[in-house]
This record gives sequence, structure tokens and C-alpha cells, in this order.
Amino acid sequence: MLIEIIKNKNFEDHKAIISFYDKTTRLKGFIAIHNTNLGPALGGTRFWEYSNEEEALNVALNLSKIMTRKCILAGLKAGGGKGVIIKDKNVRKTKGLLYKYAEVVNLLNGNFYTGEDAGLSEKDIEILKERSRFMLGTRPNKPSYWTALGVFYSIKAALKYLFLDSKIKNRTFAIRGLGKVGFNLLELIIKSGGNVIASEINKKIIKYVKNKYPQVEIVEPEKIYTLKVDVYSPCSLGYELNERTVRKLNCKIICGGSNNQLESEDLGWELYKRGIIYVPDYLANSGGLISVYEELNQKGYFQKRVMSKIKNIGKKVTEMLRLSEKLKKPTNFITEDLIRKILRKYK
Repeated sequence: MLIEIIKNKNFEDHKAIISFYDKTTRLKGFIAIHNTNLGPALGGTRFWEYSNEEEALNVALNLSKIMTRKCILAGLKAGGGKGVIIKDKNVRKTKGLLYKYAEVVNLLNGNFYTGEDAGLSEKDIEILKERSRFMLGTRPNKPSYWTALGVFYSIKAALKYLFLDSKIKNRTFAIRGLGKVGFNLLELIIKSGGNVIASEINKKIIKYVKNKYPQVEIVEPEKIYTLKVDVYSPCSLGYELNERTVRKLNCKIICGGSNNQLESEDLGWELYKRGIIYVPDYLANSGGLISVYEELNQKGYFQKRVMSKIKNIGKKVTEMLRLSEKLKKPTNFITEDLIRKILRKYK
């Protein structure tokens, strides 16, 4: 197996960028470690199809940086990392391939802990755990549920800030993407009496949702962000809020589970000027990270402590919104200022 430490001038703030390739299993991909000053780097691993290796590398680099932001805002003694395994027609997700990836993670000797992300299931993580003790998020932990719950509490905080009432009942929510996080969020909203309109490209998921929740309206992905709703919740793969889509938004609040929602940080100003509350993704969707971090606790995993920390996300959203109003700055700039301040302490 070929493992190489690579340099990338556009991401010199990263601690390490690892390229790996195994000829036998066709395992190929990258691990990006953004920061370990506060503690080990945490971040899931994706098994996904990319147009080229550069795209896969950029995903790993960008998401590892996001993970550092999440750790800081969640108050965790950890930094950010991300694994990407490149999927194509010649690559099968075999046990042998997963074992080889476990070997790569082991070489980092605890500087990187990883777990489930797009393309990897709980079963895959269980297989990886057979060969590596640096895997997180295995049964009975359900990171996707905790992520959705953090988004849910963030939504409630934003609703209360805007309407002086956090109730979900009779409000309308648009969810783009009904994967693990999006579906869990949908259930939380429906159980609280909210109305949901959703979009999803996977026909099997659409069929399942229609059978279980016939009251949910399914629309095309291009239409979902144009709807007049109280809350728009991006829960797909990211970068969907760009100059074109932002102009078409007809919501009061944006709060979702996907990473890298803004194509450009400057779009925060556009949302701010339009009076649309934007809850930065790396604050709202940190619940899953909080839950897997708890697995590192030497005294054991305590669900009550996880729940307490996830509920606290809502309080942090409220504080951020108040500061945004006071300083007359977009929320994403408020959080970035805080993150830079904390990072300077741990250089």
C-alpha cells in the first residue's frame, strides 16, 4: 500500500494531508487533518464518487476545516479531520478494502478518529472497528439522530428569537435531502406538529416517506428553496446556497444539517440584508460530533451528558443571534470571529 504525506499551498493551515492507495483492493483517497492543537482530530469518512482526485481532496480539506469549527463551538477538546475514500465503477466496498483503510487510520496513532459519513453505514464502521480502535459512532450510538436533534434545537432557538415563540406546531418547514439526518429531522418536526415539504433524489427514500408520512409533500430539488416557509433546512451534501439560489429564497430562517451550505462566506451579508436568519451549519449540526466525542470519555459514554450539550446548542444560537443584532454583522462572521479568537489561544 502506498501512503504519502502531500503538500497543498492552498491549505497550508492543515497539520497533515495524507494520500493513500492500495493496488489489491483499489482503496484510494485522502485524510486531511486540519488541527490537533486542542486534541485529536475528529471527522467522519466518506465513500463517495468524485469527478477527479482534486475534487475529492478539496472535499477532505474543506470538511476537515469545518470539523475544527464544530469542535470549537461545541466546546470540545478536539480538532478537525476528514477522510475521503474515492468510489468508482472499479471499486467495491469489500471487507478487505475497509480493513486496508483501518490500517491507514491506525498509522496516524490516535491523531485522527473517524466514523460514519456519506457512503459508509453503521455496519461498515463495525467492520472497521475490528481492525482499528480509532473508530467512533458505532452501536448503540446514533450520530445522525443526534445531529438532527441539534438542528432541531437550533431551529427552535431561531424561531423563539424571531417570533418570541419556539413552537413547531402549525409552522411550515422545507427540508432538502432526506438522508439519515434529514429524515430524523423530518420525524422530529412532524412529531411536534409541524408541516413539512421535502425534496429528495433517491426514489426508494421518497417511496418510504410517502408511505410512512403521507402528509409530507415532495417537490423537486430546484423548487424546494423557493417555497414560502418559516424554515428552510438544507440537509444534502452542501454548497447549495449560492448567488442564484439565495436570490430565490422565500424563508425566514435557514438552519440545516448539511456542511458547507454557503458557496461563499460573503453570502452571509446578502442573507443579513434580506432579514433572513442564517444559523451557520457548523454550529447547528454539531450534535453528532458531540455524541461521538463522548465515546472518548474514559469514564464511559453518558447519554444524559450528550443530551445536555446538544440542548446547549440552542443557547449558543440565541447568543450568536443577539450578538449579530448588536454588532450589525452576519451570523457566520460572528462565529468566525469567535473561532479565530479561540484558535489563537492554542497555537
